[in-house]
Amino acid sequence: MLVLSSAGMARSPTVSEFKVGALLWTQAASWEEMRRASERIDDAGYEHLWFYDHLHAINTRDPYLPIFEGWAIIAGLATITKTARLGLLVGANTFRNPGVVAKTAITVDHMSGGRAMVGLGGAWNEHEHRSFGLEFGSSTGERLDWLDEAAGAIRKLLDGEIVTSGEGDHYSFDEARLEPAPLQRHLPIMIGGSGERKTLRTVARHADMWNVFGDSKRLASKDAVLHRHCEEAGRDPRTIERTVSAKLVIRDSAEEAYEVWAAQMVNNRCPEEDWDDPSELWLGPPEHIAEEIRSRRAVGFHTFIGMLAAPFDPETIDRLIGEVKPMVDSG
Repeated sequence: MLVLSSAGMARSPTVSEFKVGALLWTQAASWEEMRRASERIDDAGYEHLWFYDHLHAINTRDPYLPIFEGWAIIAGLATITKTARLGLLVGANTFRNPGVVAKTAITVDHMSGGRAMVGLGGAWNEHEHRSFGLEFGSSTGERLDWLDEAAGAIRKLLDGEIVTSGEGDHYSFDEARLEPAPLQRHLPIMIGGSGERKTLRTVARHADMWNVFGDSKRLASKDAVLHRHCEEAGRDPRTIERTVSAKLVIRDSAEEAYEVWAAQMVNNRCPEEDWDDPSELWLGPPEHIAEEIRSRRAVGFHTFIGMLAAPFDPETIDRLIGEVKPMVDSG
């Protein structure tokens, strides 16, 4: 199986060069702020640009903070950005019919010149589902079954296959087929999550990219489970790009970075007692960030996605790819 770069050229799926992406929180920021930050990320040469997919704000005591819809953001940026691939990290499967997701992704792929990615996850925020009258299912396990079924249908539709009813228990299709085809010969699917029984099985069966959080010990343990699922699925695990994410601020000292992060959390109405554990929140100089990334790269995670809260910090954007990436590249 081939995976395409943002330029649409085929590349080996087993290469292990270090790549950097960025994710912008879609809340507590104006459209103009997101546009400017996205253009800066794109101009800096990031591999890809991601956004949350939520209808209410998260990481906050105030779920009614201003927030924008994920796919609409990507479509708005598709003709503004030039090289970065665009996706949701990750799209809530429960929000949309999988056929509509595939159709939307193909549309964005054409708008962007072949840079769309389909991010998928089982969804977890019951409050926003209840508020908008969206089906949430009876359990996490049921939502993950829906995710597996949806991912399989999306893969077929993106690849030009006709999807018929009777291929799953939750979704119904009747000779569904999509035209035009994507510009990419293989539009990639990203699946986020670490559930060992169901999520990683879906990664093995359908994903081109996988995203997870945690320290190197946790990542290695989850990766071993993924290998077992790949063996059962007859899949070469090297064809799945491992990505790891963390929230971060880069400054010359941890104290300076802390001040910037604290101000961002005030903007997002998130008190300090709600901040993430250290494995998911990196504050400090480039050398510290590079060492955190190296530890995860040592267990096979060669793509890092920096998660950036509003107000988006230009210095962190510039230094992650301008200083941290060369440090990691040099070993």
